[in-house]
Amino acid sequence: MADLSLITPIEYLKGVGPQKADVLKKELQVFTIGDLIQTYPFRYIDRTKFHKVRDLNSDMVGAQVLGRLMSLQEIGEKRGRRLVGQIKDDTGMMELVWFQSISWLKKGLKVGAAYIIYGKPSEFNGSISITHPEMELYQQQGKKVGNMTMQPVYSSTEKLKKFNLDSKGIQKLQQTALEITLRSIQETLPQYILEKFQFLSLQQALLSIHFPQNESLMKAAINRLKFEELFFIQLRLLKNKQLNTQRYKGHLFNQVGDKFNRFFNERLPFPLTNAQKRVVREIRLDCNTGAQMNRLVQGDVGSGKTVVALMSMLLALDNGYQACMMAPTEILATQHFNGLKELLGDDICNVKLLTGSTPAKARRVIHQELEDGTLDILIGTHALIEDKVKFKNIGFVVIDEQHRFGVEQRAKLWRKNSIPPHMLVMTATPIPRTLAMTMYGDLDISIIDELPAGRKPIKTVQFFENQRLRVFGFMREEIAKGRQVYIVYPLIKESEKMDLLYLEAGLEGLMREFPLPNFKISIVHGKMPVKDKDFEMQRFIKGETQIMVATTVIEVGVNVPNASVMVIENSERFGLSQLHQLRGRVGRGAEQSFCILMSSNKLSKEGRTRLETMVRTNDGFEIAEVDLQLRGPGDLSGTQQSGVLEMKIADLAKDQAILSEARQLVIQIFKEDPNLREERNQLLAQYLNKSAPTISWDKIS
Repeated sequence: MADLSLITPIEYLKGVGPQKADVLKKELQVFTIGDLIQTYPFRYIDRTKFHKVRDLNSDMVGAQVLGRLMSLQEIGEKRGRRLVGQIKDDTGMMELVWFQSISWLKKGLKVGAAYIIYGKPSEFNGSISITHPEMELYQQQGKKVGNMTMQPVYSSTEKLKKFNLDSKGIQKLQQTALEITLRSIQETLPQYILEKFQFLSLQQALLSIHFPQNESLMKAAINRLKFEELFFIQLRLLKNKQLNTQRYKGHLFNQVGDKFNRFFNERLPFPLTNAQKRVVREIRLDCNTGAQMNRLVQGDVGSGKTVVALMSMLLALDNGYQACMMAPTEILATQHFNGLKELLGDDICNVKLLTGSTPAKARRVIHQELEDGTLDILIGTHALIEDKVKFKNIGFVVIDEQHRFGVEQRAKLWRKNSIPPHMLVMTATPIPRTLAMTMYGDLDISIIDELPAGRKPIKTVQFFENQRLRVFGFMREEIAKGRQVYIVYPLIKESEKMDLLYLEAGLEGLMREFPLPNFKISIVHGKMPVKDKDFEMQRFIKGETQIMVATTVIEVGVNVPNASVMVIENSERFGLSQLHQLRGRVGRGAEQSFCILMSSNKLSKEGRTRLETMVRTNDGFEIAEVDLQLRGPGDLSGTQQSGVLEMKIADLAKDQAILSEARQLVIQIFKEDPNLREERNQLLAQYLNKSAPTISWDKIS
């Protein structure tokens, strides 16, 4: 799209003006004529199909009827005022109802005339009606733009509709925009790609997506535009990856030394799984190429990512470098520190913890040891990225649960050495393959897809509110065996205050069922001071309390092998990935563990799907795929930091095949023509020059 008219501000398009432009910008993020043209329909109405009145039912999304308006009557007064029309075809009668624009409709509609009616049928007392239908006089059904038979439907809002920018109003603007721009819109894909996939030209695709002559052309337009969007995302990401490799040389880890070998031979508490061995091997190879490593390690809860990270850091130590691990919370950082200390003992290397709570005296010692090189591994929170924290020679950085850190925060770790350290990103939130290829397309990805030997799969069951006494009985049985129990309450309306009240209300009932002194309860929630929270956590970890009542603050980071039951209250209020994370707090010991999903009797279709998925499978990747289908990529990825996921038409939940095809083509193009110097790839080179791909800090995860 190289036409200058495409970057013309939207207010200068005929029929828009300042007021409509303002609402288009706010509601649809349409700032230019090009933005408008790339605002695509989200569905189509097949205007070639007509339904008979007798065939209508309330399950239909929409239906088109040809009938005669037999009567038109205004009923009721003031707020109860409505306009009711009777439509008849050769199979029966139905009602049309309007609550707005009554005076205008009474003047415009002609009793006795034949109309094409479109709308969503609804049923009341056995009768079918359509509220606020679209009406078109049958005899005036003339030629539509581009002989259109598939009518596009555009997203609109109440604010847009006040300016006559409903779906039809937006369609009129599209017609005006295409009339002035279409002929000068230039092709963006090389000819050989168009021929390979038999794509429509860009001009044809844009005309056919907004004004399709038939269903076949509409589908061809959608396919071409989806492919193009995903193709250029992959082109940008893989070019960035290529640039990173070329520009940023990495520290060379060419020897496996004493620290790594001593840990592996003397300290490793269990044999590595094949998946762990594979990922350690991939990291070793990366760190021995002379290029800086950028690798994402995905692994389900309890799959052993921390041991892989530790062995990688020991590799750095053996080659004369320091290492650090950054976690999003003090609880998680402290747990990593305690876990690594337990694995390493006191004689392999010097490991310390730095968080916001570290006393000034200990902090000064850490700063000194970092700078003189006697501190080998530093574990911590955001405190690691403070300017005062200077390493003598940082060579390896591990970031846990990276999505909780901002772009600039992660970038600061990169700048702690003149040669950027190798980066290992860990996440216990499995990412669907399509999302990983798009969010992290310029990173290498490793997957730890095995659980350590001896771990029993967690049994998950769902109970309704009226089955609570059974759940209490089961909890007593487990506590009698010496086990411990989590009970987690949801965050309601994202309000810590509401959350606290809700947790306390649940706690009252719980204490009646589990009275002191036989049962001791720990309470943890987001409003507590860090010191109090840690105190309560430690009581539970040491086994001094049998029940931990908490909000989602325990989603990540608490490791209590003796805890065998996770009860999640109002589980329908949680997202799938969060439910899976919470479930992962149990099942860490040798005993059978259980996850109990408490829910109300009334469940939405989506809520039922989430809970059924949790009961059916423990596979985090399968759960992530279902989550993607239910929630969409924006929600799953959290903040769309790089803009990569702000897609106009592609849908990662549905377009996996197109994405894979696009990525494979980009890989092949860079393999054959790494710098895009061939004549046939000049359009692609121009695109990259225009979008200026440089090292993107947002992708250093």
